[in-house]
Amino acid sequence: MKAEDSASRGAYIKGIVNNLPETPGCYQYLNDSGKIIYVGKAKNLKRRVSSYFNKEQQTLKTRLLVSKIADIRYIVVNSEADALLLENNLIKQHKPRYNVLLKDDKTYPSIVITNDYFPKVFKTRKIVKGSGQYFGPYTNSGALNALLSLIKELFPLRTCSLNITPEGVRDGRYTPCLEYQIKNCTAPCIGKISKEDYLKQIDEVKSILRGDIKVLQEKLLEEMKEKAANLDFEAAEIIKKRYQLIENFRTRSEVVSPMLTNMDVFSIESDTKSAFINFLHITNGCINQAFTIEYQKKLDESDEDLISMGIIEMRERFSSNAKEIIVPFPIDLTLEGVNFTIPQKGEKARLLTLSKLNVKQYKADRVKQEDKLNPEQKTTRLLKEIQEALHLERMPIDIECFDNSNIQGSDAVAACIVFHKLKPNKKEYRKYNIKTVTGPDDYATMREVVRRRYKRMVEEESKLPELIIADGGKGQMEAIRGVVEDELGLKIPIAGLVKDGRHRTSELMMGESNEVIGLKQNSALFRIMTHIQDEVHRFAISFHRDKRSKHQTSSALDEIKGIGEKSKQALLQHFKSVKRIKNADTEEITKIIGAKKAEILHNALKSQQGTTE
Repeated sequence: MKAEDSASRGAYIKGIVNNLPETPGCYQYLNDSGKIIYVGKAKNLKRRVSSYFNKEQQTLKTRLLVSKIADIRYIVVNSEADALLLENNLIKQHKPRYNVLLKDDKTYPSIVITNDYFPKVFKTRKIVKGSGQYFGPYTNSGALNALLSLIKELFPLRTCSLNITPEGVRDGRYTPCLEYQIKNCTAPCIGKISKEDYLKQIDEVKSILRGDIKVLQEKLLEEMKEKAANLDFEAAEIIKKRYQLIENFRTRSEVVSPMLTNMDVFSIESDTKSAFINFLHITNGCINQAFTIEYQKKLDESDEDLISMGIIEMRERFSSNAKEIIVPFPIDLTLEGVNFTIPQKGEKARLLTLSKLNVKQYKADRVKQEDKLNPEQKTTRLLKEIQEALHLERMPIDIECFDNSNIQGSDAVAACIVFHKLKPNKKEYRKYNIKTVTGPDDYATMREVVRRRYKRMVEEESKLPELIIADGGKGQMEAIRGVVEDELGLKIPIAGLVKDGRHRTSELMMGESNEVIGLKQNSALFRIMTHIQDEVHRFAISFHRDKRSKHQTSSALDEIKGIGEKSKQALLQHFKSVKRIKNADTEEITKIIGAKKAEILHNALKSQQGTTE
């Protein structure tokens, strides 16, 4: 592979890894031919996949696997248990080359109810088509064994390997075993229980495994009341114990209910430019296909039209002949022999939620990837979002923000910062010493600074900003508007940052009507406004601190012409104070700043002393 191709592929893989979600799921590594070479599960997809590319932790086998990766796909699920089951299903389906630990095709256990004349119920890892009804698989063997124990306690079903036939029972060919003697079996082999009563128990087992507990409990409650009414209290007590056991029962943990088979699930997530459609295909109670496609919108296509297109595309691409399709809303599409379902609750609703989770995550990942690959595109997108949120006529390419800083009116200063395409343009930052305002008057200070700023820009024919922000509410906005619009006749949108009781920015005021625009935390608008506010505070306070520091360290040396800053600092560093400089002889001062400056200093200090006297 050429170095350029290797670098390009590395950058592509890195982009995917950096944008993986921190959620449970399964990841799939593909080679140059698009074949899945490895499937894995993760509690945290981003952390787990990232570990493969940590060279310090790579083993020889991992390094070989990583060298073959050309693409990465993933499916997000709701829990780690779901990821475990999904990984198992995908490995069995695709048989990836590098899944060494799972080469034995080990399956998770299920519970089977056999098709025997007197059915048996037991745990199995082998699925034999037509041999019975299967429930599961179960990721937690402990939970499965507890469930089987519950069934055994509730229903004394047979566990033997006898091939019981009605003729054999009739002819007395069988002998009851120890399980019958210890009351763990009702001995259907010798006719101690009728087939009808036995199958009634099997139906109740199925109800438990399906999760239809409420229906079964209602049935048991009715039987218990009937037995009690007939004074058969012993039988009523047995039914009561069964009822209480089922009351405390908690059911399964599988990705998909085994009752669901050959089914397609579709969901959609769209914006003004694109639509993302997720497809899940369910076969034999397992998710065995998951894919998301993207449509670029050309016109104002509706979600209904787009998801209909997606259904046709996906079913053709993956050769699906599912007779049921789950969708999030009604669509105008008819397919022969196919029913469309919009579930509101239950297993099908859970599948639809899972599909929605995947399509939303896919969309978010695509946006992140595009933003990293094309920062300019990201900036334009954010600028448009701000333009729409603030109802601006033009995108705010240049945003300017003002802030004042003073302590009881002393050393009053103001600052103006400029953001160009949402980034600080520090060359255009401006500091202002207040000239016309006496005392702490923020509004007057703001008017002076804004007047000086934009009057000069008009005179110099400089480009004006698309948005002005005041670090304050209505009062600051009106002060700016009075100068910009009334005095200078300029049309520049003005906004004001409004703080809550904890001095945190919570709202934005816009326009002459002072429309309040809420700022949702973690939104693009909130982050940008917070950045601008923090930056103008930093710049203004830094300027004010420097000025105050200079004011506090000023001395008699500042008034002497010919003694510059460097000479002043050298003298103060050597003599520590002006008083000591005055008491020093000319020869010692000459050693520090030279004879010419020493003479200027000596004459100036002598003159100052005479004036004081």
